[in-house]
Amino acid sequence: MDLSSLIPQTDILLAAVAIDAIVGDPVYSLHPVRLMGRSLVWFEAKLRAIGASGRIGGCLLFAVLAVLWVGGSAALLVSLASAHPLAASAFHLFAVYSLVAIRDLFKHCKAVDTSVKAGSVIEARAALAKLVGRDTAQIDGDGCRRAAIESLAENLVDSFITPVLWYAVAGLPGIVLFKVVSTMDSMIGYKTERYIQFGWCGARLDDHLNWGPARLAWLLIAFGALLVPGCSATTACSVAWRQHSIVPGPNAGWSEAAMAGAIQRRLIGPIWAQGKPVTETWLGRPGDPPAGSALDFQRAAWITGIASTVSVVVAGGWVMLAVGQ
Repeated sequence: MDLSSLIPQTDILLAAVAIDAIVGDPVYSLHPVRLMGRSLVWFEAKLRAIGASGRIGGCLLFAVLAVLWVGGSAALLVSLASAHPLAASAFHLFAVYSLVAIRDLFKHCKAVDTSVKAGSVIEARAALAKLVGRDTAQIDGDGCRRAAIESLAENLVDSFITPVLWYAVAGLPGIVLFKVVSTMDSMIGYKTERYIQFGWCGARLDDHLNWGPARLAWLLIAFGALLVPGCSATTACSVAWRQHSIVPGPNAGWSEAAMAGAIQRRLIGPIWAQGKPVTETWLGRPGDPPAGSALDFQRAAWITGIASTVSVVVAGGWVMLAVGQ
């Protein structure tokens, strides 16, 4: 059995990213990530029905989903490669394109900025609610923009840089495995009574798979700040180094704190969720003003675009050096 079709390919990666940047992620019921989510719900119900609702059940869920999605997509690609190489390339491209998402990130965050510019805070809150889990009913326009900037920084990692890098390291199985884990984390990785144990496996695996990319994002955001007027690479580096641990979890703080330093503005601030205060902590230098202007968002968007582009260059370069593709 020839498994060479599973290895990462620079042309596939570049084409997939280009299609996503131009077309975006289409919304349809049979989207691979939606199908992953449906299969997760189905297997979760079966595991809970037999009493596997703790950590062991969550680990079993991961094993089943990994076999189904990683094993299934790999087997299909290998089979297509043996039968029809062109069909295999088309499937390979479709799969990678379906599992990276940078245009939609910009689209949703830009919708927040556009609504604030138009003077419609209600529409800005509605757009923001698609990005964050916090309460949005009382957030003003500046706060909406600030949260959109935070979303740019955080989702740059798990929506784009991490899948791109795992594809570069482990080919199609790598990016599919990450998406399985990411789907588990987003659907069951909560510290609630229902999921504190059952979602443990997905949440921990997500932390591990994002560990390296989150720290690379810190450096890429700093590099982007070098190229955007009014931003500071040195402040991005220093703020992230000192304050990354302020944000819960081992990864999100690196990119968010780096962005605060890069645009020389404070992020986060008072956050409420489910009617209760979550934090009043700020990221960034104490003397910097809170983010919230249209220029702040524009600078953050440019930095995010540069960082995502450079991550593809890094990943493509790695593939060419490592596997010669």
